[in-house]
Amino acid sequence: MFTGIVEELGRVVALEADGDSARLRVAGSLVTSDAEHGSSIAVNGVCLTVIESGDQAAKAGEFTADVMAETLDKSNLGDLKPGDPVNLERPMKLGARLGGHLVQGHVDGVGVVLERIPGEHWEVVRVSLPSALSRYVVDKGSITVDGISLTVVEAAADSFTVSLIPTTLELTTLGSKGPGAAVNLEIDVIAKYTERLLGLDGAAAGQSESGSAADATSKEVTA
Repeated sequence: MFTGIVEELGRVVALEADGDSARLRVAGSLVTSDAEHGSSIAVNGVCLTVIESGDQAAKAGEFTADVMAETLDKSNLGDLKPGDPVNLERPMKLGARLGGHLVQGHVDGVGVVLERIPGEHWEVVRVSLPSALSRYVVDKGSITVDGISLTVVEAAADSFTVSLIPTTLELTTLGSKGPGAAVNLEIDVIAKYTERLLGLDGAAAGQSESGSAADATSKEVTA
């Protein structure tokens, strides 16, 4: 579990295809400083597993992770090239402050930066929103973009806007991604659990609530 507060702007060292998967190597001295074999590190919002020993990773300041076909299909990791910057975050510790919101590191879809509107001290960025995710995104709600916990300013049917403060512009990939750039999106997991508990699914989410508790239970059993 992560918080969406980027700890370090890392750099892609290599991305090597291996059949229907790939092996990704990333440089990041901070996130590897206490890494161990099997540790989780979020790369652009995707939870990946360190495969080398902690001593190896810490000494090199780099770590390697295997990326499966499902991850390549549903994220922008497959588009990475050596030298590309990536947002890195280690898992949160129980009892620590939750600076962003609860982030799983499981990407729900990929959006595209549509426009950037500069302000005096910030920028407003509009991102496209896959239709299957639009019902989960609300004004002033939380969303994760490339692993960054952000607050939605305005939610439309097919896009949303976020405001980026100077720190976010300076220390994350969103400071340099222009129109046309792909970004990983993870919606608030609480919204997904709420939908499931109410007995709704993608087809029924837009329908009004009706029927008995038995009907809702029946949906859960047959889903």
